[in-house]
Parts: sequence; structure tokens; C-alpha cells
Amino acid sequence: MTVVDEGVHAVQAPARRELPPSMVERMTLIMDVFEGRTARLSLEEVARSTHLPRSTAHRILDQLVRLRWLEHTGLGYALGRRALGLGGGDGAHSRIREAAAARLHHLQMKTGLVVHLAVLDGAEVYYLDKAGGRFATTVPSRVGGRAPAHSTALGKAMLAWLEPEDVEARAAGSISRLTQRTISDIGTLHQELNRIRRRHGLAFERGECFPGIACVATAVRGPEGPVAAISLVGDAWSPLEKVAPLVVDAARQVSLELFPGGQEAPPARAPRRAAAGRSMGRTPAPAPEENWSPEAMDRLLAAGQYGDWQ
Repeated sequence: MTVVDEGVHAVQAPARRELPPSMVERMTLIMDVFEGRTARLSLEEVARSTHLPRSTAHRILDQLVRLRWLEHTGLGYALGRRALGLGGGDGAHSRIREAAAARLHHLQMKTGLVVHLAVLDGAEVYYLDKAGGRFATTVPSRVGGRAPAHSTALGKAMLAWLEPEDVEARAAGSISRLTQRTISDIGTLHQELNRIRRRHGLAFERGECFPGIACVATAVRGPEGPVAAISLVGDAWSPLEKVAPLVVDAARQVSLELFPGGQEAPPARAPRRAAAGRSMGRTPAPAPEENWSPEAMDRLLAAGQYGDWQ
């Protein structure tokens, strides 16, 4: 016989929180955690705030990054271009365009070449601006258009400052050959990005995206990494090495305007497997410091003036 003391209330375990039944509701839970464009959250913070299992949160976050609702950087997850665009335009992109406008105009007037401003969006570059007067129509690109990042100097200039895992997550499944000169495998891409870091961020491409078109580019960098890139575009015979210092200076000035007094992100490390064998047994050299003299830049560029950067 069991005696129950009605004066003592049994302590019950808290009711288990039920997961939202639909994927849309779970995605909404995650999106609601980001309170503004500056919010940066880790996987653990998202899982804790939404009460979703860590594996479920990770799977949904990965899908949201692929669909550009969120972006993933070394500092965590943040609202992506698609989410920010719902507010009537991406404020971050507008700010980059405003900061770069005068420098793009100066570059175009000084060189007579076509100038591009682009950002990295997944495995692609997204063109924010283009200047070139009547010569602009000779270059098959447009504002609002896209191109595979691995095939453009703009894209490679930005990929070079990302961690190898980030590069592979973005590009490994989307590398395709557009011309006979396009990089077509992830190992070759890692080697090229290491060469770009050794050139202090200067990226070149000749006929990799479009036959007969050549570009030189460098990234606009901030505390979290590359935020954009600037390029000069000419035909395959253009002496782009001679104008490369102008691109470097323009990108540096835009960085200073966007991040006054701020520090650039540290260089990305070389991928382990490239160091272990994909570079023909040679360990890639660490990226050099960016405090270099004009004479050092002249010597660097002269080395490739009559050769092939690829």
C-alpha cells in the first residue's frame, strides 16, 4: 500500500522544449538570433539561443550560408548579402562603393584601363562598380554581374587572404574550366593563392576568365579579412605589372577610409596538404609583411614583366 502525502508537491522535471516541426520555422529561429548587421555569433551561441541541437543548428547554418542569407567568417556567422538586401539595398556594399568611387575614377583616368570593384560572394565575385568610359564595353562584365572567383584576379586576390578550409568550402565544388588557362583543380588554386600572398596580395590573370583579357587586382582588407577587391583590366598584352602599384595604393586608401585606424587581418596560413606534397615537395613560404618599399615592389614586378604569372 502506497501512502501519498497530499501536502507535499512532487517536483516535476521541466517540460522538454519541442523543436519547431518545420524547416522554415527552424530557419526563422536562427535568423531571429541575429539582431543587426554587426552581430557575430558562433555555432554554440546560435544553438544555445535557439535551443536547437548543435548538429541541427550547424546543418541549417550551412544551408543559410550557401544560400547567402548568412556569411561565415573567422569571427563567426553574420547576416549575408541576401538578408541585408531585404532592407532596400546592402548598406555594406553601398559604403564600399562610396569609399572607392574617387579612387576608381582616378585609376581609370590615370591608366585609361577598365577598373572593377567587386566583393566575394561564396564561390563568385559580385561586381559593385565598373569604370572605363567607351572602353568598358570591350570587357564582358557588368555591375551586378558575377564571375567564378577562381578564374578572376579579383577573386583570387580575396581568396588569398582566407583560411584554406574557407577556400575549399567556397570553391572546391565549383571549380570549372572557362578557358584553356583557367585553374581547374583545388591544389593548383592553393599554389596560386600562395604565390599571391608572396607577392604581397597582387593577383594576376591572363585569359583565365575570358580569352584575350588580362587583369591585375588586390584586395581591400579590414580587421576580419578581405571586404572587396579592385582590378585594372586590359587586353592580354597590356603591361599590367607597370600599373600594379597604382592598384595597391588605391586598395590601401579605400581600406583606410573604411577602417580608419584599424588593423588588417593577419595573412592566411598555407594549406597543410599543399605544404606536404602538392607544391612538389616544397614548403610554401609564409606571407611577407606588407611594409615594403617602392624599390622592392619594382624589383618584384620586374621579375614577371616578361614572363607568365600562372
